[in-house]
Amino acid sequence: MPTSDDQTPADRTNLGAHPWRRYVALGDSFTEGIGDPEPGSPGGHRGWADRVAEVLSQQVDDFAYANLAVRGKLIAQIVADQVEPALALKPDLITFSAGGNDVIRPGTDPDQIATQFEDAVVRLSRDGATIVVFTGIDTDFTPVFRPFRGKVAIYNENIRAIAEKYDCIVADQWGLKEVQDSRFFDADRLHYNSLGHHEVARMVLRALNVPNDLRPMQPDPLPVRTWRAARTEDFVWARTHFVPWVLRRVRHRSSGDEITAKRPDPLPIRSLAPANDPSAGPAEQV
Repeated sequence: MPTSDDQTPADRTNLGAHPWRRYVALGDSFTEGIGDPEPGSPGGHRGWADRVAEVLSQQVDDFAYANLAVRGKLIAQIVADQVEPALALKPDLITFSAGGNDVIRPGTDPDQIATQFEDAVVRLSRDGATIVVFTGIDTDFTPVFRPFRGKVAIYNENIRAIAEKYDCIVADQWGLKEVQDSRFFDADRLHYNSLGHHEVARMVLRALNVPNDLRPMQPDPLPVRTWRAARTEDFVWARTHFVPWVLRRVRHRSSGDEITAKRPDPLPIRSLAPANDPSAGPAEQV
């Protein structure tokens, strides 16, 4: 995706307005914004992609943003349902995160998942848009998903190789140590909460070399809990979140069944951050 001066847009130091005018986000619950509820946002969730779009829209007058992501989708479904609609919107910036739901399923092959990912990147590269792809988070901090750490690491190496081959920008969740903490996650222990989505948005903007005024946000200290209280919390989590997740897998159902994309068309976006949002501050130079 070279420009006339043989640089991709992200190779430039964006001291002024960034070069993008139409941003389309593809993916699953991570990109849809699950875990970051916001009644004023389409679909009732804000998320990192909305936050990135808010910053980008503040720097140019004619910016538009679409989000095609739907929770619970496997990579084959994302490719089948979102790639062609995304291309039809003529974006010059695409974020593509897929395969996470596949990798954490027992018996799946990260190399085979990556092959599907690469095929999608080839198609998304057709019109020269800047493409941002994501590595998976290091799951060592969470006992629930720690057994999948090796598979995630293998998948990440594939993602990096694909990004190098097709000149994509890598947003490196694996290296984002700030969010490897349960306090950055929703009660379901799977999706980021608002703090986590905020930190991912900051990471994506750094990857794009876009200056912004989003400041780091610190979670509250962990409460002191007895062993019994911690086990009670684990039991409630298992009953409320883990068991329904397993039952959906057994029944071949998804949390995204009957859900449609929250922003299927590229439209202007207004900031959903409150006026006294503590995350706003002096512009961060990248």
